[in-house]
Amino acid sequence: MADRVDYQGKGLGLVDDKGRVAIPNTLRAMLAKNAPRDDGKDGGTVIIAPHPEHRCLIAYDPGFVPFWKTRLEALDAAQFERTGKVDYNILDRAGGAEPLPFDGSGRFIMPAFERRYARIAGAAVFLGAFNWITIWAPNILLETPDIDPFLKEYVEFTCEEKGIAL
Repeated sequence: MADRVDYQGKGLGLVDDKGRVAIPNTLRAMLAKNAPRDDGKDGGTVIIAPHPEHRCLIAYDPGFVPFWKTRLEALDAAQFERTGKVDYNILDRAGGAEPLPFDGSGRFIMPAFERRYARIAGAAVFLGAFNWITIWAPNILLETPDIDPFLKEYVEFTCEEKGIAL
């Protein structure tokens, strides 16, 4: 984790019918630093998974996997200590993440089921959250309780600027 840069920034990406979307510039540059291609070309690997709590997605680089796995195993162990039962969902949900290639422009194809789960259609909001990037359908972010008012207003503003109806 020491060699990784934190994900900070935000942006809106348009999603086509096939699920192609580009990671916004600032976040793409950070992801490329954290997940460089072995052949030295632009692009890399982004891992897409469901958010642990919200109906959105998270995106992270392969270097985050060992840290995330350790945290989830600790959570699973704590769950077992409290209840005497294993909660297989903790590791199954994260282990079902999809590693995907992205090109030098940050474009990748978001899998159909993940788009459906997160209710992402024509636009996706990308928000840096230090360890990962959250990816939201704009209307779902706005409808989700306890989301910071700054983020909600950012989504309204950005969609208004791009002519996206909410």
